[in-house]
Amino acid sequence: MVSVEKFNWKLIRVWMPVNVIFVGMLVSGMYSLKYINVAMVTILKNATNIITAIGEVYMFRKRQNNKVWAAMFMMIISAISGGITDLTFNAVGYSWQLANCFLTASYSLTLRRVMDKAKQSTKSGSLNEVSMVLLNNLLSLPFGIILIILLGEWRYVRSTDVTKDAMFWVVATASGFLGLAISFTSMWFLHQTGPTTYSLVGSLNKVPISLAGLVLFNVPLSLPNLFSILFGLFAGVVFARAKMS
Repeated sequence: MVSVEKFNWKLIRVWMPVNVIFVGMLVSGMYSLKYINVAMVTILKNATNIITAIGEVYMFRKRQNNKVWAAMFMMIISAISGGITDLTFNAVGYSWQLANCFLTASYSLTLRRVMDKAKQSTKSGSLNEVSMVLLNNLLSLPFGIILIILLGEWRYVRSTDVTKDAMFWVVATASGFLGLAISFTSMWFLHQTGPTTYSLVGSLNKVPISLAGLVLFNVPLSLPNLFSILFGLFAGVVFARAKMS
């Protein structure tokens, strides 16, 4: 149905750094959710916007206006106050999330730079979004298998009863399709815009995700922590408006 670029070792070598960061981003994100509630993960992800914007200044010589820096300062305040007032604070979870912020920012910045370089490594001189998604996910499989073996997760998969539940496979399959959709739309969007724009649009979906996370998982909240989360969401919207101005 779609045309896919033929892969070669030169293209794989160019893409490999992006893929290593991609796998690290996925793993750190999973582990952070293991220890921190969805709302706080969403707010702490604001740090990704800050790191991405700073990275753009140094990597692409792109200047940010004063409104953007002001919004970033608000994000830092909300993240710090959110951590202080978090009733379910977990140092391990926060460490994983901090690592995830750096890896996510590195992924969008490195991917944007590698996209143009990767095209020069193909015979046709082009690389469409479907080829990028296929290449990225194929290269991540060996890393995933190695991590499953090293961390001993394969033993859990073999012994757990959840894999015998039909609903598990329905949800897992749906997750796979959603992951494919996220990969494809992310590649296309980043190809059409830039790393900071990619991050700021992502910051707008934090509002429904945070609220849904609080309601669905019945997270214990204090009033100061709720205010910190709402303030962080507001900072994300201010950031988006600042970037669009």
